[in-house]
Amino acid sequence: MNPLVRSACCSLAFAAAWAGACALAADPLIVTADLELDPTRTYGAIVIRTSNITLDGRGARIVPESTPDDPAKFTGTAILIEGAEDVTIRNLSAAGWERGLHAKHSRGLTVEDCDFSGNFHDPKFGWGENGRRGGILFEGVHSSNLRRCRANQVWDACALFDSNDNRLEHNDFSRTSNTCLKLWNASRNEVSDNKLSYGIRKDPGEVHARDSTSVLIESGSNDNRFLNNDCRYGGDGIFIRVLNQWVSTGNYFEGNDCSYANNNCVEAWSPENTWVRNKANHGSYGFWLGASDRNVLIDNEASYNGLPDGNHNSPHLPGEGHAGIVFMFGPSSHTVLRGNRCVGNNGAGIAAIGDLDSRGRKWNAFHWIIEQNALEQNRWGIYLQHAEMIDVAANRFADNRDGDVFNAGNVVALTERPQVEGIDLPPVGRLEGPTVVETDAEATFDASGSSDPQGRPLSFQWRTQPPGSAEGPTWTRTFAEPGFQRLALTVSNGGLSDLAWRDLYVVRPVQELGTDPGKWDWIDPHSEVRFHADDRTRLLGETSLRADVAPYSGGRIMLRWTTPDAPLALDGRQHLSVWLKTRNEHLPAWQDVNPLVVLTGSDGGELRLVPGEDLLSRLPYNEAREGWMFLTVPLAGNELWTAEGGIRDVRAIQLGFDSWGAPPLTIWIDGLALE
Repeated sequence: MNPLVRSACCSLAFAAAWAGACALAADPLIVTADLELDPTRTYGAIVIRTSNITLDGRGARIVPESTPDDPAKFTGTAILIEGAEDVTIRNLSAAGWERGLHAKHSRGLTVEDCDFSGNFHDPKFGWGENGRRGGILFEGVHSSNLRRCRANQVWDACALFDSNDNRLEHNDFSRTSNTCLKLWNASRNEVSDNKLSYGIRKDPGEVHARDSTSVLIESGSNDNRFLNNDCRYGGDGIFIRVLNQWVSTGNYFEGNDCSYANNNCVEAWSPENTWVRNKANHGSYGFWLGASDRNVLIDNEASYNGLPDGNHNSPHLPGEGHAGIVFMFGPSSHTVLRGNRCVGNNGAGIAAIGDLDSRGRKWNAFHWIIEQNALEQNRWGIYLQHAEMIDVAANRFADNRDGDVFNAGNVVALTERPQVEGIDLPPVGRLEGPTVVETDAEATFDASGSSDPQGRPLSFQWRTQPPGSAEGPTWTRTFAEPGFQRLALTVSNGGLSDLAWRDLYVVRPVQELGTDPGKWDWIDPHSEVRFHADDRTRLLGETSLRADVAPYSGGRIMLRWTTPDAPLALDGRQHLSVWLKTRNEHLPAWQDVNPLVVLTGSDGGELRLVPGEDLLSRLPYNEAREGWMFLTVPLAGNELWTAEGGIRDVRAIQLGFDSWGAPPLTIWIDGLALE
C-alpha cells in the first residue's frame, strides 16, 4: 500500500477507535483554570476563553462523538481558543475534526508537543479555495509560539490569517493536500527548522498540482523570516501568490530546501523579497519569479531543473526549455543575482525575459546585476530577451551548449565586464533623492555617498524609464509629464557592481477637489464607507482621502464628492485627473470596468466616462499594485474612454468600483482635479 494512503487509513482507524473508547459529552469542555487531562481518557471539544492558564494533555486524545469515513466531511473544532492571552497547550492530540486547533483574537499563546494530524483532508479537491480547515488555524493571533507540533494528512497543516509576530519552530507540518503552511496578511513571523514537505495535491499523470504547495504566502504577508525549513516535494516549494494585486514584500528566506517540486521549487510574483542560500534543485524550474521587482538572490542553488527524466512541466523557453532561475511573464526591475549555482538545467541557468507579446514595449527586464554565479552545463548560461541595463560580471561559465550569454533579441544597454584580479567584493550603492517630484521642477539624485570596501574609484550609470540616461555621482533633471518613472543607478568599481533606485512619482500641481472627507458619501445601500484624511499615504498636499468600505456588498459602489458651494463651470476644462491606490482582499479582485467616472450637473444630468477595460486589473505598470496609479480621463472621451451624456457644469463627481466579492475594500484618492 502507498505509505500516504496507509497513513490516512491509520488516522481514520485511530479516530474511530478513540470515538468508541468512551461516551463523550455533547457540550464542549470549558477550561477556565490550569488543567491536566487524564491520559487514559478521551475528550470531546475543548473551549478556552480565559487568559493565563495552562492545559496539559499528558498524552490525552481529543476526538469527536462520531467520524465520517471521508476526511473531507469532518466537522467541528477540537480546541477553540478565543479572545485569550498567555495560554499554554501541550502534550495532546486531536483527530477526526474539521479543525484540530482554532485560535482567534488571542495573544501570547504557546502550543507545544501536540499532534493535530488526521483532521480535514481532501486530496481529490480540484482547483480553488476549500475553506480554512485542517490542523492549526490562527486568525488574529499575535506574539505566539508553535513548537514541536505535528499536523500530517490534513488540508492546511498550519494557516496564519491576520496574525503577526509569531514563531514556528521544529514542527512537522508535512504531507498535506493543500499547504503545509499558509500565510494571509500575516507579517513579521519567524518560521525556522520546520518540516514543510509534500504539500501537494495531484493525481497520477496530472501536471499542475492545482496550486497546492508546501508554503503559500499571499495578501500583505510582509517582513517574515523563513530559515532552514524542509519544503521539498511540494506542488511548489515556496509560493508567493498575488491573485488580488495585494503583494507580500520584505520577506527573507535563508537555508530552505525547496527541491523536487512538481512545478517550481520557488514561485513568486511579488516585489522586494530576499533569497539567500536556499536549494531549488530538481523541479520543473528552480526559481520562477514573474512580476518580482527588486528581488535579491544570493548564493542559492538552482540546478538540474526541467530534466526529461525528472519534473519538467510547463516548458516556456525555446525548444521545450526550462531554467534554474527565470524572470518571465512579469516585470523584474532592479534585480540582483550574485553567487548562485545554476548547473545542469534543461534550458537556461539564468533567464531575464521581458514581455513577449509586445516585444518588450509594455515592459522589459530592467536594471539587473548578474555576477559571481556558477553557470555550467546548461543549454544557455544566461538567456536575455527584451532586457535593458543588464550588468554581467565575474561569472563562471563552462559547457553551456548554446552559449554563455545569449542575446535572444532586443537587449539594450548590456554591460559585460572583464574579470578583474583582486576585486572580490562589490561596492555599496547609496542614493539620496526624492520619491515624489513636481512636473518641471528640478530634482537632484545624489549617489556620492556610495563606497567601495577596498577604496577603489567608482563609476555611476543612471537610467530612467521612460528613457533618459546620465553618468557621474549626481543627476539633476526635470520631468515634464505626470506619472510613474523608474529611476535606476548602477555603481561599479570596475569589476563588480551594486544597484540603487527610486520608484518615482511625478505629480502636477493642481487645484485639488474633494480634500474634505465630510463632503463625500456613497451610493450602494448594502455597503458602508468611512472617509478620512490620511497623512501617511499621500502624494499631493498634506493628506489623501481614504475610503474604508466595510461592510461591502461586493457590487458596484460609487464614491461621491459634492461641491461645497456653487457648481464648477466646465469652460475650458478638458479632463479629470486623479491618483488612485487600492487594496482589495478578494480573490480574484476586480470585475466589470474600473474605475467608472460619473459627473453630475446642477440640472441632474450626467456625463458617464466608461473605460474600455478594467484598468485596476490591467495596471499600467507593475509598481501600481503596491503604489499609486495616475489616470487622466478626457471629458470628451477617446479610444480608451467612452463619454456618454453631457452636462454644462459639475455639481458632483463619482468614482465607481466593482469587485468580485465582499471583503473590506480600501481606496485612496489624491490629486483629484478638473483641468
